Amino acid sequence: MQRDTEEFIELLTGAQSAVFGYIMSLCHDHARSQDILQETNMTLWRKAEDFEAGTNFTAWACRTAYFHVLNHRRKQSREQLVFDEDVLDFLAERQEERTLDSHDRVAALRGCLEKLPQDQRELVDRRYEPGASVQAIAESDGKSEGAISQALYRIRAALQQCVEKQLSKESLA
Repeated sequence: MQRDTEEFIELLTGAQSAVFGYIMSLCHDHARSQDILQETNMTLWRKAEDFEAGTNFTAWACRTAYFHVLNHRRKQSREQLVFDEDVLDFLAERQEERTLDSHDRVAALRGCLEKLPQDQRELVDRRYEPGASVQAIAESDGKSEGAISQALYRIRAALQQCVEKQLSKESLA
């Protein structure tokens, strides 16, 4: 069967949910399953001529997916690192330190944001609204994108300096 025929495209798109479900049942990882589905689709597309019209397309696609799952499992077992208990303890401690540090940084950042002049705080708020962009802010304010980017750069630099100063005060206390 030719891969660019409407029939093959319909079969391929129609089988997506069944093939994805099959892959998920084998590897139980959503992101990995999506990756394997994409690889499977590429293989099916390349080997479209091997499919015999009139046979079960989904079964053929699932069989192809099976080999991709096996390949991923082989790669994973080769790449998987096994840590001894001391290494795991060390990593756990470092993660706890990072979590505490990030909490302190967030608290310091909130304090520093409150210290910003109103217009700068509003600019930061507008920039980090969902879907916001420097271009949209520039158009709204009648300024160039470069001017908005530069203002945001300066605000971020001031915030970073404020956060570092705040954290160093706390570490001395």
